[in-house]
Amino acid sequence: MMDIYQEAVQYLKSQHVPVEAEAEADVLEEDVFPEEAVSCLLSPLHSESIDFPESPTSRSLEEMLERRLVVLRGILESEEVYLRELEALLMPMKALRASAGTSQPVLSSRQVQTVFYQVPELRDLHQSFYSGLKARLSEQPESSPGEEREMGHTGFQLMVGDLFLKMVNQIGLYGGFIENYEEAVKVVRKCMHSDPRFQALAESMMSNNNGADKTRTKYTFEALLYRPLDRVTKTTLVLRDILKTTPAEHGDYASLQEALRLSRSFLSGVNESSQCKREVTLSHGMRRQLMRDGFVVDASEGEHSLRHLFLYTDLLLCTRYKHASRGKPDSYRFCWYLPLAGLKLRWVAEQERSQDTHLRLHAIRAKMYLFRQQLQQHKAGSRGISLAARTRKKLEQMELMLLTHFPSYKLELHSPSDKSHTFLLSSLYELEEWREAIHKLTADNIETVPPDLLTLTSACVKLRMTQQPPLHSLNSVEDEQSLCGTLGVAIHSACGLQQPACVYVCVEVDGYEFYDKQAQTHSSVHSLSPHWDQELSFQVDGARHLRVLCVSQSGGQDDAVLGKASVQLDSKTLNKRWRRQTLQLGEVEVTLSLKYCPHPLEPPSSTAQELPVFCVPIETVAHQEGVLVPHVVRCCVEEVERRGMDEVGIYRISGATSDIGALKAAFNSNLREAVTRLRCAEVNAVSGVLKLFFRELPQPLIPTEMFQRLASTLEIQDINSRLVSLLSLLESCPDPNRHTFLYLLHHLQRISENQDVNKMSMMNLATVFGPSLLRPPVVELGHNGPTLDISQEVVVQVQVVFWYLQCNNLPEAQTSLQHDTDAEDETTHM
Repeated sequence: MMDIYQEAVQYLKSQHVPVEAEAEADVLEEDVFPEEAVSCLLSPLHSESIDFPESPTSRSLEEMLERRLVVLRGILESEEVYLRELEALLMPMKALRASAGTSQPVLSSRQVQTVFYQVPELRDLHQSFYSGLKARLSEQPESSPGEEREMGHTGFQLMVGDLFLKMVNQIGLYGGFIENYEEAVKVVRKCMHSDPRFQALAESMMSNNNGADKTRTKYTFEALLYRPLDRVTKTTLVLRDILKTTPAEHGDYASLQEALRLSRSFLSGVNESSQCKREVTLSHGMRRQLMRDGFVVDASEGEHSLRHLFLYTDLLLCTRYKHASRGKPDSYRFCWYLPLAGLKLRWVAEQERSQDTHLRLHAIRAKMYLFRQQLQQHKAGSRGISLAARTRKKLEQMELMLLTHFPSYKLELHSPSDKSHTFLLSSLYELEEWREAIHKLTADNIETVPPDLLTLTSACVKLRMTQQPPLHSLNSVEDEQSLCGTLGVAIHSACGLQQPACVYVCVEVDGYEFYDKQAQTHSSVHSLSPHWDQELSFQVDGARHLRVLCVSQSGGQDDAVLGKASVQLDSKTLNKRWRRQTLQLGEVEVTLSLKYCPHPLEPPSSTAQELPVFCVPIETVAHQEGVLVPHVVRCCVEEVERRGMDEVGIYRISGATSDIGALKAAFNSNLREAVTRLRCAEVNAVSGVLKLFFRELPQPLIPTEMFQRLASTLEIQDINSRLVSLLSLLESCPDPNRHTFLYLLHHLQRISENQDVNKMSMMNLATVFGPSLLRPPVVELGHNGPTLDISQEVVVQVQVVFWYLQCNNLPEAQTSLQHDTDAEDETTHM
């Protein structure tokens, strides 16, 4: 730190700026006096003395931007030191947690939670900020006297405002740390006096210094615990320094101003909170603390209203956020609250949207797409900054409308006092995070102390960890690693289920919502190891994260999320070749593949282009689904094997024509909906759909040109030679035809194994399927080849299928294309 200070002093002196000498601090061993810690906590910063800096004009543009780089590099180095201090503080956490479960713990589980409360989250926040800032600065060349003009140009291109704004938007994490700080210090001091083991640990915390030298800095536990307090109080000063060296016309200026405003608001709230503690003692000696907050859509009064939800240790508070205006600070108004004790939760997907809703949704997305195109054009122009700001504001309004009026999921809350509330979210992943957090606290059964609603609502400004709704347009600078184009996700299989279940996988992407950002596989059959091999495709713009959830469906019960994971997307590591990986979703492992094709996006379409599967060549169906055996074949076969193996006359007895027609229409429009209907359809209707699919193929499953050759093999007297010839001919079929035929043959063999019950022998099955799978060539005018009468044709059709069923060494069918690349599989544990 002294090296950074000396560099700054030398620079200022070179610019003829007077500098006061400062006493050199002892950096080898640090401690903090109790009085200093309390005074800093109670008054971290008098924000009233801070004003927004005016645009500096005393320096040239090049000098300002060069000075800006110096300031940013100093911040980067300071951030690196702070991260090392947080790592040093967290180093003993795992060991202390492990000892908490032994007969002689150093700290109890509750004490460990108190001492390290919010520290891992603060470390992650600053690690993300540090990595982003380091990446941006690494692209800037070092300045030299002869390159000032070029530096001015590159300095103008250096955008970091979004990084600071993102960090300040999460500065509320410090609120929880500050609220907990005094209690954490009490625990540390108490345990130092009562346990020599902890005293030895707390008096000799070590941090590795950066660089080639192997020196280490020695801290006390309490000194490290004070570091976050010291750090957060400097946030506003750091932002002022950057803003002073940022020209008003720079693209970062507006973002830095907003970050400074949010920082001042937070620190002002901390100052006020020091004079009026908001903690309430609950049962079991616990205190009321804010656990989570965020923006949701409240549908309790029949209308969709954007609300800020606060989850405390013992209650859920819903408020209406009022943005600062005309000199008035941000504020919240009380809407409702629910005690957590006895609270019941239930989540469901919203019902299918009407045609009118789809049209309104498309109109908003089309406007968003237009604003996005204008935003990119404004950036390239000389007057781009002001125009871009207005366009971005319009884009934010459109995103806010989507968030409020077109959510996909709802979470219902039911209290023992018969009070019920419902809030809506667009993301199943976010809904599950809320559900998990609420469920964990309701399980503790903490008795709610009636809150002072006025005080509790007023404290929201100071306690909040989420500053703004989750709008993608609030990111002022586009990340070069974000995706723009087509993202393909192939969901293969899952394992690790504790019991058999019908399971589907839900996939979500972030970015601008010009297109659907969420898709789901169809529901699997009841199994411990479900398979899908289903491809999902997303048109993305600005996507950075992929979220995957595994959801279980049980008859008559609500869907349950078995596990979830988030994957960071990077345009530099994804390409047009499939990349296979395994995600750890709790106890469940899901295997999937990703590929990415960058390209400019087309305007959103008003209608979803659902490609039909019936009356379409099987090669076309297989290609559009990215498989070798179409989903309609696999789903019908799986359903028949699940509950139709003992059905008398299966495939011979037809189902209701109306049921078969309804299932056909569903498969032609929505695979997921079709499989849902398949699960409850009468089994003979399921078998009827499968027969109808083969019957309506424009070209038969076994190509017509093979008819005569197959007929000739039936004349071979030696049975083994006949079977060998049949299998050899099968190799000449196209891949989708061959593998689908093999898949069906194996299924029919399993059906015939149960013929004592279902009365369907191989001959009966061949009689049913032969005419659909194999057809003779159409006799054309002037055709001189051998012809068969219709009775002989039927005999050939039945006999060919029958003899294929007789084969005991049928090759295994491959149901899906290989998505592996040359690289080894990558296993990602989340």
